[in-house]
Amino acid sequence: MSKRDKIAATVQTIRCAIYTRKSTEEGLDQEFNSLDSQRQSAEAFIASQQHEGWVVNPEMYDDGGFSGGNIERPALKRLMDDIEAGKIDCVVVYKVDRLSRSLLDFSQVMGTFDKYGVSFVSVTQQFNTTHSMGRLTLNILLSFAQFEREIIGERIRDKIAGQRRRGQWCGGYPVLGYDVDRNERTPKLVVNADEATKVRRIYLMYLELRSLTAVSDALAERGWNNKLWMTKKGNAKGGRPFDKCSLHALLTNTIYIGKIKHKEQTFNGLHEAIVDEEIYERVQSQLRANNLNRGNRLPSKYGGLLKGLIRCPHCNVAMVHTGKKKKTVMYRYYKCVRAIKRGSRACEHPSLPAGEIEEAVVDQVRAIAGDTGLRDEIIRQADEASLRRKEEFETQRMQLTRQLSRDHAEVRNLVLVEQANSSTTARIADLQQRIETAERSLATVNRQLAEVEKDDLTADFITEAFADFDRVWDALNIREKAQLLGLLVAKVEFDQAESTIEISFHSSGIASLEALQQEEVTA
Repeated sequence: MSKRDKIAATVQTIRCAIYTRKSTEEGLDQEFNSLDSQRQSAEAFIASQQHEGWVVNPEMYDDGGFSGGNIERPALKRLMDDIEAGKIDCVVVYKVDRLSRSLLDFSQVMGTFDKYGVSFVSVTQQFNTTHSMGRLTLNILLSFAQFEREIIGERIRDKIAGQRRRGQWCGGYPVLGYDVDRNERTPKLVVNADEATKVRRIYLMYLELRSLTAVSDALAERGWNNKLWMTKKGNAKGGRPFDKCSLHALLTNTIYIGKIKHKEQTFNGLHEAIVDEEIYERVQSQLRANNLNRGNRLPSKYGGLLKGLIRCPHCNVAMVHTGKKKKTVMYRYYKCVRAIKRGSRACEHPSLPAGEIEEAVVDQVRAIAGDTGLRDEIIRQADEASLRRKEEFETQRMQLTRQLSRDHAEVRNLVLVEQANSSTTARIADLQQRIETAERSLATVNRQLAEVEKDDLTADFITEAFADFDRVWDALNIREKAQLLGLLVAKVEFDQAESTIEISFHSSGIASLEALQQEEVTA
């Protein structure tokens, strides 16, 4: 065997993975694109290192259309998986920022490379991480890459602010009444005559009806929807029925009076107005007036004992406490949130009489002390809820304990490394922060678990807790009564077809009631 053959036989094979990335998808459909160019340069560099045993890994790790600002990229994830599986010895890129533009993300990736003994090489920047100078240069370059990214972000924000000061439209979702003309260098808004007529009619309808709900109902009857538009990729967006939120956005949009808004400032726009400014201001005045009186989200003196507890039986969404005053009488309701947003037609049972529901719930609570069936049902509910919570907390405790064990072990291994570097130090600091967070979470879980185990209910305890309910209830004001029901009751479900109410209780709330009664006795 010749001397050259002996040297070749002793050279270790270095399996090199080539990673490429491009921020946008533009041009990727070409026969030879940016990713191909990056890979070609990397392959040429690896070929120049054949005498060192470098060979190209046939697997392709290409991320086309993914930003370098984060590490949520499919090809990068495959690369990291293969590194952890021991399939790769060296990662080769065209430039450092192809791997990451974020110093923090890059530090984490390099921590994984170090952990599995993988080198990192940048072709155009002529260094690799097997040398200390390469590591220093790498950190400096990446710092400048992140600095450049932040500067670009500032320039973009400044450009948008400047465009808006000049009255230019800066993009975003098109609005009803306008189309976007993209034929010129800067896109601009042009009036869509048919849609503009609808917008003007909507403004007048609001001045006539003075209610977002009434207008959204009227628009639903006419079949008028939000703006329907197509993305550059040909996907349809918008075109949905108006609800109170989207209607409010339309009625308060300064674009319709020819203005462009930037933060708290308003500038004259280059586009044509489609709503008279005097009508626009009248609408704003009416919206402000409605906001002051609005639909009467009632103050505490009017009750609302079941706020946050009762759900719409038809839509299974929350119901809010509202009311309407007729002459001197206030009529209170619990109204479905879906009906409020989309109009009463969106729900079969948009509202329930507040007084009747509240009275029925309080009567059930009052009857608990003398009703064996109710007591047993509460104990059953409490046992089921307690078991679910125990299982959840036990699972959380097990996961946190395992995480702490892994993190402590990794810290010990990193501390034992003889030649620590900046990447190792950063990883240790990250682990220490994770450990502190996990230890706080574990202490919270242990405390919650102890409270659950302490909350077990018995029939005698429930009887005692509710024995003097009337006296405690009568001593409370409206706000305090609502707070007490919030402690006792987890959920109220009303079956309108059967006219029945089902109440789920908090076991911890029953304990609070018993303690409250003890305070009343000793007071």
